[in-house]
Amino acid sequence: MRADRLVSLVLLLRQRGRLTADVLARELEVSTRTVLRDIEALSAAGVPVYAERGRYGGFSLLPGFRTELTGLNHDEALALLTAGSGRGERIFGLGSALASAMRKVVDALPESHQTAASDAAQRFLFDPETDLLSRRLDVDEVSKEAMAEIRQAVLAGHKLRLHYASRGQAPRRCIVDPIGLVTVREKGYLLATESGIDRTFRMSRVLEAYELPERAQRADDVDLERMWADRCAQFLSEGHIAVQVRVDPARRDQLLDMAEAVRAEEPDPDGWLRLEVTFQDLWHAEWAMWQLGTNVESLGPQELRAALHQRAQTVADRYRDRP
Repeated sequence: MRADRLVSLVLLLRQRGRLTADVLARELEVSTRTVLRDIEALSAAGVPVYAERGRYGGFSLLPGFRTELTGLNHDEALALLTAGSGRGERIFGLGSALASAMRKVVDALPESHQTAASDAAQRFLFDPETDLLSRRLDVDEVSKEAMAEIRQAVLAGHKLRLHYASRGQAPRRCIVDPIGLVTVREKGYLLATESGIDRTFRMSRVLEAYELPERAQRADDVDLERMWADRCAQFLSEGHIAVQVRVDPARRDQLLDMAEAVRAEEPDPDGWLRLEVTFQDLWHAEWAMWQLGTNVESLGPQELRAALHQRAQTVADRYRDRP
């Protein structure tokens, strides 16, 4: 851990020039005292780092000093820098590791390419926090301590003890066999088994997690993408309602924002779209249809059409002209 931090410290000084101990501490997520000890260790190891006192002082490297990191061409570095601009790393607790890796990526380039790659990466924006309608993404907050335990158990193949709070239920404790981690639209999930039964845990609902020394009961190889697809299909088939709708294309995105998933979609002859979408239950479907007013028509199931008709009749009666 300290070796990685020392490398990151050198790379920060190489790429940014003179930096104060406070700035270095903030970037490396350590105390100022730790930075000062690391500076001493680098000096003792022969790295030409020196301090400048005064108002604009700080720590610097002698001009021309560079580390020996090679192997990336311009496009490879650009791909990593662009991917690294996303926020999925926060879900897995790898934000500081990603920052360190990005510094190494830049330093690995020939000096003539470093500025070009960094400038090019600024021209690509990956998965911003808001869309064109100023809707912010709902990002899960995950405990760093719990995430570290879960990540380590997944990689080491050890069992996990979880304190978990399912939606609408009292928190419970369980021991699971972790399989893998998945992030979807800024939400993180742990795929695992509990007593041989498939389980999917929302990371933000994990209150506590502890890695156990026992080996997890799981296959050596895993197709995580296929497993995730299977669990999504199972989730949608249990306790959800499928609804057939016609919708004005201009309101399609609004409908999909309220639905759980889309199972089918095709154009209608009149220019509208015909979709099969899923909702949590009948009430959820009725609420979503009502938000879109005359820009959507539910084709089925019949109980949803009846519920919408009854609601519309009640509203019409309420606003009928009074004598």
